[in-house]
Amino acid sequence: MDTKLIFTIGETRLTASLADNAATKALIEKVKQNPVTIDMHDYGGWEKVGDFGFDLPTSNKQITAQPCEFVLYQGNQLVIFYGSNSWSYTRLGKFDNITQDELKEILGSGNVTVTISIDE
Repeated sequence: MDTKLIFTIGETRLTASLADNAATKALIEKVKQNPVTIDMHDYGGWEKVGDFGFDLPTSNKQITAQPCEFVLYQGNQLVIFYGSNSWSYTRLGKFDNITQDELKEILGSGNVTVTISIDE
């Protein structure tokens, strides 16, 4: 998919390449209307999780998500991976040009606010 999203975490802006599915198309439409801000928290020592505040279409599959990927969980939660985990998710995308260690440092420990906007 050619459209890129921008994830702003603190002062850092990350671009992300998207999977081509109904969830990413719906997310793009939401973000075109207004940037989406999500409060995220640590979970399991390998990811940050936060509620979108709305539902997206799912196409869940058992996958092993890798560091720097982000997925949709339960139709309404964003999961950003700085480690790896296997579960039933809908793939959303992957951050461009960043390492696992860099992402982990940007996300930090504890709660973080992430704002998603569109790169047009």
